[in-house]
Amino acid sequence: MSDTLITIIAIFLAAVLMFVFPLMSVSERNDDIAELAVQSATTEFINKARTTGAITSDDYYGFVQKISSTGNSFDVDVELKILDKNLSSKVGQANAQKIGENVYYSKYTSQMEDDLRNSGKCVLKEGDIISVTVKNTNQTIAQMLKNFFYSVTGNDTYQIAASGTAMVTANGR
Repeated sequence: MSDTLITIIAIFLAAVLMFVFPLMSVSERNDDIAELAVQSATTEFINKARTTGAITSDDYYGFVQKISSTGNSFDVDVELKILDKNLSSKVGQANAQKIGENVYYSKYTSQMEDDLRNSGKCVLKEGDIISVTVKNTNQTIAQMLKNFFYSVTGNDTYQIAASGTAMVTANGR
């Protein structure tokens, strides 16, 4: 009887070692590859907006489509900090002897999308700051396996994330 129980336990452990751990390893590797693709797409999107001074609807929706091609769904948060120069400042960003301070106001994803729907373009100017954060909203296989084996709980856990920030260097028109 004890030999049968030990055999059953050994078969169960062998199955776990042969199938589950390689599956966890491959699924985590898949998430790493997806995260790398999302990070490079985010950096490319930010750099294009930074150097052109504008975000077009083709750029933004192409970016969303590119990150969605990883097979995951994402929450994209864009924050545009628009430089609102104080009326008492002498000149723009280049002069260090300014009177007064520059103040930023923020535009968020929904406001930017409204601009893209209305005019097809969101124009930025030199000194504005663009910040993009991307997080997956679906549960990947690696997340499901981790939750099963390690009892990691919570709805705010995400596996794939990317972010980037840059200051705009050109005036968009």
